[in-house]
Amino acid sequence: MSAFVAFILLLMSGTLVPVNRRFQQTPGGVRIFVVSNGFHTDVVLPLQEPRTGHNWLGALSQPTLTTQFARYPYVAFGWGNERFYLGSMGGKFPGPRAIAGAVFPSRTLMHVNFYRAAPDSGSHVVPLRISVEQYRQLTAYVQQGFRPDSLGRVQLRQPAGYTPKDFFFLGTGRYHALRTCNDWTNRGLRRSGLRAALKAPLAGSVLFQVRRAAQR
Repeated sequence: MSAFVAFILLLMSGTLVPVNRRFQQTPGGVRIFVVSNGFHTDVVLPLQEPRTGHNWLGALSQPTLTTQFARYPYVAFGWGNERFYLGSMGGKFPGPRAIAGAVFPSRTLMHVNFYRAAPDSGSHVVPLRISVEQYRQLTAYVQQGFRPDSLGRVQLRQPAGYTPKDFFFLGTGRYHALRTCNDWTNRGLRRSGLRAALKAPLAGSVLFQVRRAAQR
């Protein structure tokens, strides 16, 4: 038991160790957000970014979504365990089997949620201004979370999510106890040159460093 406790403490201590500690916001840069529901984190990105030419509706290549959400300014992305995501449908909390299964390598989904306006400010919403190059790196990372078909197109898992404005796509990689949804968000920030935690198993771990990034 002592070894297990030591392992957990080591894992959690990564929250306090910043990576890219010299990150500073870019005045006039691309506006993004890191948001959380208290358990899970997403990155919220512009639906279209003219300086990079990136259009997420084009990347998703879903004509129905393009028609429905073309006027929305932002879209959120999260990565997570397939059973946990789908077990949460209808406001339910996933059952013991889904929770236990998430400990071991398991299939993943990308969760895509369209925003009619910028996320409201609050304790679980952190806005950042990042450079165009940092944004390019972040979009490339997010795109790598989608599992493409043989023609390179992303694959819609099912036509509805929790609401009429969110959807699930097949994801890449395997979810497990050391590769969580929050770790995915944290890695994206870190690889894009933004301030992030050395290790972020929990939503609070991600927000701890992102809040400090927002102060610079």
